[in-house]
Amino acid sequence: MAHKKKFLDLTFILVIAGLMALTGCKDSKEKSNMGATADIIIYGGTSAAISAAVEAKRSGKSVIVVSPDIHLGGLSSGGLGFTDTGDKSVIGGLAREFYHRVWQHYNTEEAWIWQKKEEYGNKGQGTPAMDGENRTMWIFEPHVAEQVFEDLISEEGIRVDRDEWLDRENGVKMKDGKIISITTLSGNTYSGKMFLDATYEGDLMASAGVRYHVGREGKEVYGEEWNGVQTGVLHHKHWFQADISPYVVPGDPSSGLLPRVSGEHPGERHSGDDKIQAYCFRMCMSNYPENRIPFPKPEDYDPMNYELLARSFESGRKDWFEKFDPIPNHKTDTNNHGPLSSDNIGMNYDYPEATYERRKEIIKEHENYQKGLLWFVANDPRVPEDIQSEMQSWGLAKDEFVDNDNWPHQIYVREARRMIGEFVMTENELLKKSPTPNPIGLGSYTMDSHNVQRYVKPDGFVQNEGDIGVSTNGPYTISYGSLVPKKEDCENLLVPVCVSSSHIAFGSIRMEPVFMILGQSAAAAAVLAIDGDTTVQEVDYNTLKRVLVAKGQIVE
Repeated sequence: MAHKKKFLDLTFILVIAGLMALTGCKDSKEKSNMGATADIIIYGGTSAAISAAVEAKRSGKSVIVVSPDIHLGGLSSGGLGFTDTGDKSVIGGLAREFYHRVWQHYNTEEAWIWQKKEEYGNKGQGTPAMDGENRTMWIFEPHVAEQVFEDLISEEGIRVDRDEWLDRENGVKMKDGKIISITTLSGNTYSGKMFLDATYEGDLMASAGVRYHVGREGKEVYGEEWNGVQTGVLHHKHWFQADISPYVVPGDPSSGLLPRVSGEHPGERHSGDDKIQAYCFRMCMSNYPENRIPFPKPEDYDPMNYELLARSFESGRKDWFEKFDPIPNHKTDTNNHGPLSSDNIGMNYDYPEATYERRKEIIKEHENYQKGLLWFVANDPRVPEDIQSEMQSWGLAKDEFVDNDNWPHQIYVREARRMIGEFVMTENELLKKSPTPNPIGLGSYTMDSHNVQRYVKPDGFVQNEGDIGVSTNGPYTISYGSLVPKKEDCENLLVPVCVSSSHIAFGSIRMEPVFMILGQSAAAAAVLAIDGDTTVQEVDYNTLKRVLVAKGQIVE
């Protein structure tokens, strides 16, 4: 009964919070007008966007966040609660404040609704999830992260206009190499002195005419070992370890290929292509009966989409549950694991440049694929009994994503456009083979690319390609030049998410704590550019460094 009461109380709180959020959206829209102006305009609702907005406001500048998203925080509040951090000692500034606020939340009895605090295993990546010594918590539930972002926005009195989508065709007004204003599809126009593109897609950057790249560069472009096509490289467990036929009738090419298997040649080793690593949703699941919803069966469910998984199970593969990473209150951050899992390999290639309508189709297709995958493992008779029985004890968390049928609001855009800016970060800087000029933050996570394609090997069996995991051998610095376009492209834009980076270097940089770090550093630079009446390319680095260090940012 106590748990039931707690659940009802929580449901009431979530409903009220949802109504407040919707009311907030309405109020924000009412404030919008054809001439909204601020010192700094931030496009995006990601963790980088919020960090940038807080930094700008605390530095005394007016700021408006123009967010296509209703829910703030991107992947940090969208299911990625088992944070990929690397070396946590190099996470400073507002990023560390975020994880400290998460720690403060879980340091209260009220946070532990479905589980006692002392029963939580406290598993983290490299350190305990709840690190009392450093007063940080790196593992969290999605709604907790979202509330932290909302608290930061509320406390600083930052204006956020939600559900505002950039008019990508005609919405960016330029003059003398600078963005003057941006206009959204609703007709609202936002004018500013400085602009930040903090989206996962880089739409503002692209619409402003800034150069960028999509796909993998060939080895020769930047002299990298781990870029381009990587056939035969099998770094993780996300590949077929047994000889499995890709054909509808095993061993019979005339029967046709199974779904999601490419019949094209994968490309020569180290050659470049226009393909990108797979997307998925980071699912928040629960095995606590009072907070569990059985996996829904999608309308277009087709078990053939998962035939390769069935064949993998038949070969003896038993590691299905390895990435059900625990987060508080009997929940998981469930990620891709194995040869056929939540990564929807090969189905996202056109996403970075696609229209909004086409992106919605891609996102929906990914959702249906992933829901079908869950249904398949929980119900199909070809799944081993021990795996299936355990899978049936899991479901979607009832108290997460309550306005979206308990499904994450944000798809994991692991990579889309990447700017070609003043300085391009490559594996050579991450591996410390080449120096990094003017550092404004650090990363440390493994250079990590998920699979890019599923193809047929010359021997007639199926295999995945593109999954790479290479250690950076400790932290590395990230250049200020990777946040700014070439001067001839744009003089008042900073890009803290779709940074100037090669494919494989971005595989490490793309972590949420790093995006928060880069968001804060980009906003600090924007403030200095305004105060100095200069371009983002001409911001004095030594001054920027002093400002960042004074605010707790770790830059070297």
